[in-house]
Amino acid sequence: MTSHDVVRKVRRIFKTRKVGHAGTLDPLATGVLPVAIGDGTKILQFLLAEDKSYRATFKFGFTTDTLDIDGQILLQRLVPEFDLTDLEQICAEFRGNIEQLPPMFSALKKDGVPLYKLARQGKTVERQHRQVTIKRLEIINCKAHEVTIEVDCSKGTYIRSLVSDIGERLGCGACLTGLRRIRSGEFAIDQCHTLESLQQLDDLSTSLLSLDDALACCPAVQLNEPAAAALKFGIPPQLSQTQVDAEIVDGDLLRLQVDSKLAAVARYAPLRNKEKRGDFELIRVFGSH
Repeated sequence: MTSHDVVRKVRRIFKTRKVGHAGTLDPLATGVLPVAIGDGTKILQFLLAEDKSYRATFKFGFTTDTLDIDGQILLQRLVPEFDLTDLEQICAEFRGNIEQLPPMFSALKKDGVPLYKLARQGKTVERQHRQVTIKRLEIINCKAHEVTIEVDCSKGTYIRSLVSDIGERLGCGACLTGLRRIRSGEFAIDQCHTLESLQQLDDLSTSLLSLDDALACCPAVQLNEPAAAALKFGIPPQLSQTQVDAEIVDGDLLRLQVDSKLAAVARYAPLRNKEKRGDFELIRVFGSH
């Protein structure tokens, strides 16, 4: 099942066309897929940049064209003797900021064509390494030549590439055999509904988060009455017209609230020169307030 397959099923369950998702999952992968419905699709852009967490299983000794077990085996090598200490030392090299080459079997585009379409034609094109951040890489299990790890990483990290690079570092290659996304931004696996459970709910609204709750990772800024009125005309508030419970700094993404309800998403920008009025750059204003 692809991420778009999930969207199609949710459209049927909720009887609406207005459905989108935040963050594509590989066909091999399972786990967290944030899905937005109705007005929720208006905040998808703010959920795509979140960090992710994965539990991945991989096998040493195999290299495939897709970097996972679903691909064709390109190379099979003997696995050298290693222990948990050896593996931990290798994993330590991949923590922090690293350079990663995106796989050919990916949704990235070259001249408007997805790389996976070119790969299926047997073509390989030049790709640029890009920097990603591995915040946590923990070995969960190591049995024979199969290893399970958990990874906290930045947006745009390819776990297949990470696994392949670990295998090359050991000198025998590796391919992904299982992948489960256990967190996407603020959304954890234990908060999720399965498609089957959605179909069985009598009240579908119980499965939905409000827009405000979905953006809970962004500090809330309460607007006074004059600022709320001006916002309806696209005028950003002055800091003096707001109440902020948390410390904010230039560049922070914030929820502007009116009577504790989401009115807009804005960036704190007191030093900007684009606009003479207001201390906030409005990114998305919601008419419902």
